[in-house]
Amino acid sequence: MRKQKGFTLIELLIVVAIIGIIAAIAIPNLLNAINRGRQKRSMADMRAIATALEAYSVDFNFYPKTAATKVTDWNTYLTPTFIKRMPLNDGWNQAFVAIGDAAGTSYTIYSQVKGGAGTIPGASGPTTDFTTAIVFSNGQFYSWPEGMQTN
Repeated sequence: MRKQKGFTLIELLIVVAIIGIIAAIAIPNLLNAINRGRQKRSMADMRAIATALEAYSVDFNFYPKTAATKVTDWNTYLTPTFIKRMPLNDGWNQAFVAIGDAAGTSYTIYSQVKGGAGTIPGASGPTTDFTTAIVFSNGQFYSWPEGMQTN
């Protein structure tokens, strides 16, 4: 009698089931990590734009005097003197939204985040929702992601 080598059907099914369970646990965590990375990239880019705006303000005693609606409106004022290359899009490849005033006294930059539908929330502080806008205004974050994300 010859001894056969190989795996039985039961052994293969158990391995496939274990791989399925591991994948079911790992994939949501992976998607959450990807979105957290996009948030952090967006926040870093917003801070870089704000640093350039603050440097401009130090030189001229006001922010660029334009009623900006997108970050590209500040491009002529800031590049290449205050920032080498202006980040135009957030981590989700949505254009950053800019709010400036004609007097040059304030600015707001926000990312419309996942789905491109985020608006400035009424309350400030940390949020746990991927669809709430990340807002940076006058040198500080007004709304930002923190903690475990809900969607």
